[in-house]
Amino acid sequence: KPAGRHPVASFIVITNLYLMYLSRKMTKIASLAALLVGRHAAVEAFSPSQIGSHALLPASPVAPMFAAPRHDVRSDGAMMEMDPEERKIQETLAEHQQNAPKLGFDVDVRSLVQYNHGFAVMSTNSKANPGFPGGSVVGFAPDEDGRPVFVFSGMSTHTQDLLADPRCSVTIAAKEFKGAADGRVNLMGKVTLVGKEERDAMKQVYLAKHPGAFWVDFGDFNWFRMDEITDIRFVGGFARAGSITPEEYREAKPDPIFAFGTAIASHMNDDHMSSTIAMVAHAIPGLEVSEAVITSVDSLGMYVKCTRTPRASDQPQQFKIRLPFPRKIEDRKGVKEVIMEMTRAASVPSTESE
Repeated sequence: KPAGRHPVASFIVITNLYLMYLSRKMTKIASLAALLVGRHAAVEAFSPSQIGSHALLPASPVAPMFAAPRHDVRSDGAMMEMDPEERKIQETLAEHQQNAPKLGFDVDVRSLVQYNHGFAVMSTNSKANPGFPGGSVVGFAPDEDGRPVFVFSGMSTHTQDLLADPRCSVTIAAKEFKGAADGRVNLMGKVTLVGKEERDAMKQVYLAKHPGAFWVDFGDFNWFRMDEITDIRFVGGFARAGSITPEEYREAKPDPIFAFGTAIASHMNDDHMSSTIAMVAHAIPGLEVSEAVITSVDSLGMYVKCTRTPRASDQPQQFKIRLPFPRKIEDRKGVKEVIMEMTRAASVPSTESE
C-alpha cells in the first residue's frame, strides 16, 4: 500500500482503478458486439430473401436485420456506435440483395439434384440396431421426375435396412459444396425395389450419371428408387433455408445454365477474379472486397462468396452475395456475353478517373 494511506482508502483506490479497467473493456466488447450484429445482419441481407417456404423478407432494406431468425446478440444501444459509412454500405447492400433476381426454391432444388456429382448420404432405419439411424454414402441418378435411382448390392447394410423399412432420407450437397455457405437438399420418403420391366430404363439413367458403373450388371445388385417423396428441405447458404412440396419439386424444371455453371465459375475464379471483384464493387457502391469467388451460376445471375474487412475492424469476414445478370440467359454463349458486358461496365468508372 502507498505510505501513509489508510488500508481502506488504498482498497477504494484500487477498486476504482479496476472498475475503470472493466469499463474500458466493456466499451470494447460493446463495439465488437456492434460489429458482430452488423456482420450477422449483413450476412442475412447478402443472402437471397426467401426465408422458410416461399416467405419474403419485408421491403425495407434495414428490416432483414431484425426480421429473420438470428443469433441472440445482446447489444442494446451498441448499434448506434457503428461507423456511419459501414452502416450505409450494409443498407445499400441489403437493398441490392432484396431486389436481386434469383431462382425460386423449387427450381434451385431441382437443379441442385439434377446437376449433382451423383453421390449422397442416405440415412436408413437400422435393422441390425433398432432405434438407431444408419448412414451410407451412396451413388444415385435422378430420373426425369427428379426421383433418385439407386443400384445396391444385396449384402449392403442399407439394402437390408430398406427391405425391412423403406422409409429413409437422402441428403445431397451441391456439386461445389465446401461448407455451410453452400447448398444442400434433403429428400425424405420411401425407397423401394423396382420391377424388372423398368430396370433397362433405369440403367440408362444411372449410367448417364455414372458411366463407369460396371457393377450394374452384377447378379446380386438390385434397383431401387425413391418413388414416394414426402418432404423436401433446402438450405441454400446462410439465412436461406426452407422447404417445397413434392408437387412443386415434380413440376419444376432444372435451370439450363446450372448444367455448366460450375465450369464457368472455375474459369472466372482461376483467371479473372479481379473482374469479379470489380463487378461486385460496381453493383454495390462502397463495398470493397479482397476476394470474390463465384460459387454457382444460373440463368439469372451468380452467387459470389466475398471476403472483406469491415471498417473499424481488423477481422476479415466472409459472406455470399447475389450478383444478378441484367437479363435472363439461355445458353453458354449468352453467359459469356453478359459477363463480358458486366466486366466492361465495371471498368468504366476507373477508366474515366485516370
